Amino acid sequence: MENLIFDIGVIMIVATVFAFLARLIKQPLIPAYIFAGVVIGPSVLGLITDQGIISMLSEIGIAFLLFVVGMEMEFKKLRSIGQVAVIGGTIQIILLFGIGYTTASLLGMFTTIEALYLGILFAFSSTMVVVKILSDKKELSTLHGRIIIGILILQDVFAIVALSTFSTLEQISWWFFGAALLKAILLFFVTVLLANFLFPAVFKFSAHSHELLLLSSITVCFLFSMALNMLGFSIAVGAFLAGISLANLPYKLEMISRMISLKDFFATIFFVSLGMEMNLLKVSEYLIPALIFSILIIIFKPLIITFITSFFGYSKKTSFFTGTYLAQISEFSLILVAQGVVLGHISESILTMTVTIAVFTIIISTYFMKFSNTIYSRFSDDLGLFDKISKSNNKELSSEPVHKSYKAIIIGYSILGYSIVRKFQHMKTSFVVIDFNPDVIRKLHHEDVNCIYGDIGDAGLMDKINFKDAEIVVSTIPHFKDTKLLIDSIKKVNHKCQIFVTSDSVHHALLLYDEGADYVILPHFLGGDHVSLMLEEITPDLNKLIAHKLSHIEELNRRKHLGHHHPFKLRPKYAH
Repeated sequence: MENLIFDIGVIMIVATVFAFLARLIKQPLIPAYIFAGVVIGPSVLGLITDQGIISMLSEIGIAFLLFVVGMEMEFKKLRSIGQVAVIGGTIQIILLFGIGYTTASLLGMFTTIEALYLGILFAFSSTMVVVKILSDKKELSTLHGRIIIGILILQDVFAIVALSTFSTLEQISWWFFGAALLKAILLFFVTVLLANFLFPAVFKFSAHSHELLLLSSITVCFLFSMALNMLGFSIAVGAFLAGISLANLPYKLEMISRMISLKDFFATIFFVSLGMEMNLLKVSEYLIPALIFSILIIIFKPLIITFITSFFGYSKKTSFFTGTYLAQISEFSLILVAQGVVLGHISESILTMTVTIAVFTIIISTYFMKFSNTIYSRFSDDLGLFDKISKSNNKELSSEPVHKSYKAIIIGYSILGYSIVRKFQHMKTSFVVIDFNPDVIRKLHHEDVNCIYGDIGDAGLMDKINFKDAEIVVSTIPHFKDTKLLIDSIKKVNHKCQIFVTSDSVHHALLLYDEGADYVILPHFLGGDHVSLMLEEITPDLNKLIAHKLSHIEELNRRKHLGHHHPFKLRPKYAH
């Protein structure tokens, strides 16, 4: 027990020191945690040499993190970003698995089963790493963020199937894969039954106490992990399914908020333990194939995902970000390979090679994600092929002439854009919507709303749009560089046009005012401003408050057709 406390103390102290150093030189934290693990591990200082402790800490970290990730999963997000997540994600998994398996076979160093494991390694990306960085960069709700999350959810489902399959792998046959798939489906079916019939009643009672709610959620995590472990599955699979079983509870946000500190704690342990598992003395044995796999993952994986996303009609910018963010291997790959070692399917050298690949790809992709905008700006002109692919599959979206005259131009049909469109329709003002989500443009075409498919980050598009006759331009896109380009494009031809833009930070808002914006919308301030106006104008009159509520409910029910919310019902006390 004392050794365990000492080991955890060493991990946290050294990780904190490396995190401070990373912040001082403005570097991402994930590589800092991994390097901290390398330093304190057996290969360098040897502060922690017990491989059992290292493996246990890593497994606990992964299981707890996947439990929280499972709770954060919302399968309805797969529908909100169209076909690209399901169909495109499946194609991507098959292609990348094929590349990984073929590469391993051509190297001539691996058996058929080892090549299968390495093919799976290729196919999946890290939910934990990507979601963390999307959250840190406040990009979870962006178009590329939603597509990435949709693809990751699909990958996690396939990963669960793979873990279920390889956990009892003795011979390769279609019958066996069919049985494994059936087993995975049954597990999800049991999870759905518990989530819909047992847990709502249990957690309704638990929700009366904050401590009981937290204990109940952790208990579900352990119950699933123990049950699936007894059935021969990884405890991480059980933890992930436990999280999914709680994902639709109305108390989910409170449970997640209470676990966020634990999540960060175990995230640190996971990344440090990943570095500790990297045995520098054994790396040389498989260094060449590890470098080959890492280069293929870093280069070909983003290219394939970018191509697929473009094929589904998304702009080169959205496609580029989607591909770039997924250029690493998954924590599920580490679990799968570790499980393969335990089952005797593969050697420990393959595990060492996999950890090496994970370290290389996670570190490099972390920098890709951190500097994604800078990288895109540098290589934007070289991505013309993806632009052509996108436009060739979106010919029906280009029917509205970009040079046509409109009094109002709305850029970005987000939740804000929806409200602005409704207002201009009410005012009978001629307007056009510009958006780079093809699914949104198709929907607007269906509703007979004037719209143009395009990205304001595209200087060519900005030059073609008729800003000269516009009286007002409203952009709901919070990207600073794109917004600056928009303001410059408008000011070149029309100094009288009123320019309303959006920012996600006060600093950028002030800079946009300096650039010439007439008003900068800060979405996280709007709620408070709106409530303050209601307190002043509506609350003194109960009838006016009720009328406003009825109007709001009607509007929310209208918006549910966008797929964001469930319908609202009127409470009985207001029915009169």
